[in-house]
Amino acid sequence: MKQNEKIGVIFICMGNICRSPTAEAVFRKMAEEAGLIERVFIDSAGTHDYHVGSPPDERSMRAAKGRGYDMSGLRARQVEANDFLHFDYILAMDRNNLAILKRIAAPGLQGKARLFMEFSGDFADLEVPDPYYGGAQGFETVLDRVESASRGLLAEIAAAR
Repeated sequence: MKQNEKIGVIFICMGNICRSPTAEAVFRKMAEEAGLIERVFIDSAGTHDYHVGSPPDERSMRAAKGRGYDMSGLRARQVEANDFLHFDYILAMDRNNLAILKRIAAPGLQGKARLFMEFSGDFADLEVPDPYYGGAQGFETVLDRVESASRGLLAEIAAAR
C-alpha cells in the first residue's frame, strides 16, 4: 500500500536526528525542484528510540541550512514494521541499520530495505558515516553523500513515470 498512491521513500539511521532527517530534507527539496514532489511521500525514522519526538541535531540543522535545506519542522520517530507496507524505498544510511531493518521486516519484505548510497555513483563506500561524535566536517560529508544519492534516486523515480 502506498501513501495516497505516491511513491513512498523513507530514510533510516540510528536515532533520526542527523543523517536520515538530513536525507529527508535534501530529497524533499530536490524533489520539489525537479517537479516530482507530488509523486512522492517522504519521511525519515530511526532504528532506535533514543530521540523520539526531538528535532534534528543542531549541527545537522546548521549544516543543512548552510546549503539551503530546512529541517526545522522535522521530529524524530522510530521505524515500525508497518513502514514496510507503506514505503517503496526503505533506505538505510549504513549496514548496521540495514541489518536491523531486515530483522524487523515481515517475511518477504526484507528486500525493500537497501543502502541509500546504492543510488550514488560518486562514492566507493556505500555508507553515510554517522557524524554525531565528530566535528562540523562530518555533517558536510553527510550532505555531500546525501545530495549525490538523492540525485540518483530522483533520476530513478523520474524514469519510472
